[in-house]
Amino acid sequence: MRTTWEEAGWERLGEHIARRRMPGWDETVGVIAGTEGVLLVDTGATLRDGAALRRSVRAVLGRDVTHLALTHPHFDHVLGAAAFAGVQVFAAAGMDELLARGGDALRLDAVRHGVDPDAAADAADLLVRPHHLVHGELTVDLGGRQVLLANVGPGHTAHDLAVLAADRPGAPEVVFCGDLVEESGEPSAGPDALVRQWPAALDRLLALGGDDAVYVPGHGAVVDARFVREQRNTLAARFGVSPA
Repeated sequence: MRTTWEEAGWERLGEHIARRRMPGWDETVGVIAGTEGVLLVDTGATLRDGAALRRSVRAVLGRDVTHLALTHPHFDHVLGAAAFAGVQVFAAAGMDELLARGGDALRLDAVRHGVDPDAAADAADLLVRPHHLVHGELTVDLGGRQVLLANVGPGHTAHDLAVLAADRPGAPEVVFCGDLVEESGEPSAGPDALVRQWPAALDRLLALGGDDAVYVPGHGAVVDARFVREQRNTLAARFGVSPA
């Protein structure tokens, strides 16, 4: 007998869309299921995380993940990707080159944030480069469910990808924002953030999702368009960007 999303530790956002807040760094992982494919949004911080997510999705759906969408190149969102052999991997344009040369930096960042050094080294050694690069927008057909991948950055990083899907025709969009939006704390602007361009990335995100969408931050609880707009204005004021 199959496990329910709730029994497996997922928060259901619709009949075919769910998300999970991972332990440790509270990063969000999402899943979108069609009749022919299953897309996972981000993969956790270690190979063990990725493998646990793979098993969890299989327990609920009775089938495996077929597609991965990586929202940005930070360790807690990408280092579990190698646990998904044979899966098609999507990311914003340029992320393939960054990951090709940045494995050691990801490993060090993971260790700095508390990942076991051996686990971080294993994940970095098997780092997965994306197969499909999104320059503008790309639609992926999972069978009866269209998923829009949108390169809305730069902002939080130079390679920010949003993932949008509706549970059924006419239903509000569910927007997986990556760390362009954070609810459980102030948005993290690290050394790779392009802070003056971040508000414009949120403008693009809001234009795609609309006022009725459900916005899923990279960290924290699900929010609405008003929250995203307020965070956009806070970032604009923080970094000296003119109001929209």
